[in-house]
Amino acid sequence: MLVPLVFADLCIEAYHRICFPLYGLPYVPRRRYIRIWDRARLRYLAFPERIFCAYCGYTNGWLHYAAVIAAETETYWCGIQHRVDGTYEPASHEQRFLPYGDEVALRDHLSR
Repeated sequence: MLVPLVFADLCIEAYHRICFPLYGLPYVPRRRYIRIWDRARLRYLAFPERIFCAYCGYTNGWLHYAAVIAAETETYWCGIQHRVDGTYEPASHEQRFLPYGDEVALRDHLSR
């Protein structure tokens, strides 16, 4: 899974570096989300455990980083809450979105 993950990382990073300046959005600091070697430095871990920890640190950190980039994009382009029906768990960034079905709030927001 490392090869597809690195490819996806390159694609997301290209999008982030090209599009965020065009949208006027600040960069998401990568180092806040991805940690690879800190756990691998723990002396009590065997070599394979260190490799596994590095992989998981990169993978889960990158997924978090990519989710933040996606959330910033969604906030910029859409910013409308999903319909509440009890089957969807909204992400924390969606709490600041406009209410679902409120056209007046959307038009007011877009006019600013």
